Amino acid sequence: MRPGLSMGVAQVSQSIIPQAAGLARLQTPGALRVLAVSSGKGGVGKTSVAVNLAMALAMDGLQTLLVDADLGLANVDVQLGLDPQRTLAHLLDGSATLHDLILDAPGGLKVLPATSGARRMAQLGAAEIGALIRAINTYAEPLDAVVVDTAAGISESVTEFVRAAQETVVVVCDEPASITDAYALIKVLRREYGLQRFRVLANMVHDAQHGRDLFDKIQRVADRFLDVGLDYMGAIPQDEYVRRAVRRQSAVVDAYPGSRAAQSFRALAQAVRRWPAPPPPGAGLPLQPGAGHA
Repeated sequence: MRPGLSMGVAQVSQSIIPQAAGLARLQTPGALRVLAVSSGKGGVGKTSVAVNLAMALAMDGLQTLLVDADLGLANVDVQLGLDPQRTLAHLLDGSATLHDLILDAPGGLKVLPATSGARRMAQLGAAEIGALIRAINTYAEPLDAVVVDTAAGISESVTEFVRAAQETVVVVCDEPASITDAYALIKVLRREYGLQRFRVLANMVHDAQHGRDLFDKIQRVADRFLDVGLDYMGAIPQDEYVRRAVRRQSAVVDAYPGSRAAQSFRALAQAVRRWPAPPPPGAGLPLQPGAGHA
């Protein structure tokens, strides 16, 4: 058993791993990419995006860990047909180690499951969430990418996990509430936590222009009222095969690799690999209040 992994939250919070190092302190021989996938509201396909992007990265040869950070309403395991016996709740209470929690998914993807229907987990404070982040940092296997599926909205768990990542992906779809709430999420993260750069992914679009139009709507308002940089990450098409994959409890990139959605996720994974290399651990990662994304 590796030291520190069976501690309860009070002990883990005293870990020597600095909070400011965030999830990029995970041990890895090369540059590690840490992406937080978020949305202003639920129902926009955020978890599907996180699951399929993570699996596409894994299938592309990257050692990838998918962290379910929707702490009280987790469903990454459901979408992938996994049956976790232990979750992050067991890590917090000291009854399981991080190694006990990790699940193997298709494509070589590693999954860290959370808990569904647990009010206690949904109401964790910043100190406890920070302890979870530090505990996750003890993962000893080499990694190339970490994809964090946060909860929807602007809860404390969302803001803490986003601040612990290097890249923030905001998922939107063509609904007024989705666009409004995505802007609200970006505004909170900018004004209260100093984050400066976000990547916007349009989901369930009719075509490429539809996705670009959704991004333009958010960018126009952000340019007017917020001092932030928004990058258009791309779009995922509306595709019946995504629904079929969900019913099969599989990722669409695995169950229907020839589908339009699967092709788009693979293209996104390739684009992520071409992003500029993130800063090395400890080199001013954007985790302290007011730091902002590089």
